[in-house]
Amino acid sequence: MRRYLFFLILIVVYGFLIAQKNETIVVIKTKYGNIKLKLYNQTPKHRDNFIKLVKEKYYDSLLFHRVINGFMIQGGDPDSKHAQPGQNLGNGGPGYTIPAEFVPTLYHKRGALAAARQGDMVNPTKASSGSQFYIVQGKVFTNDELNYLEQQINQNKKQQILGQLMNTPEYAWLKTKLDSMVKSGNPNAINEFLKETNPIAEKELDKAGRFKFNEEQRKIYTTIGGSPHLDGAYTVFGEVIEGMEVVDTIAKLPTDKNNRPIEDIRMAIYIEK
Repeated sequence: MRRYLFFLILIVVYGFLIAQKNETIVVIKTKYGNIKLKLYNQTPKHRDNFIKLVKEKYYDSLLFHRVINGFMIQGGDPDSKHAQPGQNLGNGGPGYTIPAEFVPTLYHKRGALAAARQGDMVNPTKASSGSQFYIVQGKVFTNDELNYLEQQINQNKKQQILGQLMNTPEYAWLKTKLDSMVKSGNPNAINEFLKETNPIAEKELDKAGRFKFNEEQRKIYTTIGGSPHLDGAYTVFGEVIEGMEVVDTIAKLPTDKNNRPIEDIRMAIYIEK
């Protein structure tokens, strides 16, 4: 029996090592150096789409069009290839989106590769852009900061829940009441409405499940750092394994009012053999 268990464990470990070995490695070339990333097998739709675009040389000559020091660097907008200086970018893509692939164990730690997307108002399913991506630079957080962030995330979640409730027959009266309060001209109408409906929102939030950072997330964000507020909202599908110093360099470049680097930072991406 022990011998059987020993061989079973060996098979599991061997399978894990093979899966790790088969992870695709891609390299982003920039004027400041190379960024090497591995693509996660746990997010196959995003992995396969990224590989497809890389093989088509879709990304070659595109810009890192949005960078925010202490947060992330973003690229993959096809409109950036021939963009004029100062042109606002970030709306381009291949004409399709990718369904979200949220994996609970994949976090927005420093170096995470994730898919950009449109906002929740026009994209409630959180589908990813077909081509735009970002690499997390992030920062290190304290536990107190994470506690505060949990409160903010749950507060936003409650407001979303209220918005959803007002579109159901059972709670249609909420919308009627809100409209009435707004029409009254009372400058504090919204706050009064939120205060009055808070018990309902709290109850529904408990049903849906409150957001809470687990021990692993807290360890990551208080040591390695990252952008924890994005967890569960944007698909993480890879991570940097070499070249974070290049990410840091690009993130610190001077930018315009739209967070576009003043100097064009072009990329070329290839799959490492």
